[in-house]
Amino acid sequence: MDEKIVLTDESGETITLYAVEETRVAGVNYLLAADEEGDGSCYILRDISQAEDLDAIYEMVEDEDELDYLCHIFKELVEDIDLEY
Repeated sequence: MDEKIVLTDESGETITLYAVEETRVAGVNYLLAADEEGDGSCYILRDISQAEDLDAIYEMVEDEDELDYLCHIFKELVEDIDLEY
């Protein structure tokens, strides 16, 4: 996948991430993204966009139970990655 994603935080700073994998769980789209191509820190993002939004809107998943559950799913989808949080 390795698609580049640029996020803007509340203070206006931009963060560039690379999409590694995506999945849909219980009607919600999730994205596994890394801060570097190849090895790097990974983040799990939840798509909070509405149908009328022109661009996707993501927020970082911070709930530990949700992260644990999603890490297991992404480990199955991307076999050559070691996810830790």
